[in-house]
Amino acid sequence: MNIKIKSFLELTTEELYAILQLRSEVFVVEQDCVYQDIDFKDQKSLHVFGLKEDKIIAYTRIFKPGDYFEAASIGRVVVAVSERKYGYGHDLMKASIKAIKNYFKVDKITISAQKYLKKFYESHQFIQVGKEYLEDGIPHIRMYRK
Repeated sequence: MNIKIKSFLELTTEELYAILQLRSEVFVVEQDCVYQDIDFKDQKSLHVFGLKEDKIIAYTRIFKPGDYFEAASIGRVVVAVSERKYGYGHDLMKASIKAIKNYFKVDKITISAQKYLKKFYESHQFIQVGKEYLEDGIPHIRMYRK
């Protein structure tokens, strides 16, 4: 998987369409969750995405401190269902954490994680902070990385 990082304005129309399609495929259809994915936060974020054979198969968006949470943040973490068995989610998280360090010059990261992925995020040194809560009808937890 080849990782690219772009601002909103640097994304091509085709890249943006593929990103939105992947997010919709997983967050709306697979997870059966009706919510407003297009939230006007994409313009503030950097987009980290993984390509395989010129197709976007993995994606996150990252925020500098203060744009989403007080600390830097990673959100919309997604890997195409057909590609999950290859460990690309771990590669994507490593690239996203590295991008936050390189672009924003900070180490502290806060995420709002789907609860069932707690062990996945713990493997990247995130720890749970606070209690479980519902976001768009899905159990979430706040997690923090120093």
